[in-house]
Amino acid sequence: MKTIQAGTFKAKCLALLDEVAQTHESLVITKYGKPVAKLVPFDTEKESEEMPLRNLATYVGDIISPIDDEWEAMKD
Repeated sequence: MKTIQAGTFKAKCLALLDEVAQTHESLVITKYGKPVAKLVPFDTEKESEEMPLRNLATYVGDIISPIDDEWEAMKD
């Protein structure tokens, strides 16, 4: 994995973003020799894997109106 100093990253940020997008290789940004951040390429497949249940739930009836049941937490 390639590393780069924060000052150099700041000066070449846009070019480095393009490079990571093209090569699909991560870039570690260091400050005083210690890693502080990691620039990773965006992966659209990974986004969909993070929310596998999205758009699968359905509801029936009114889910907004209050219910008539008294909860234990509501009692004094």
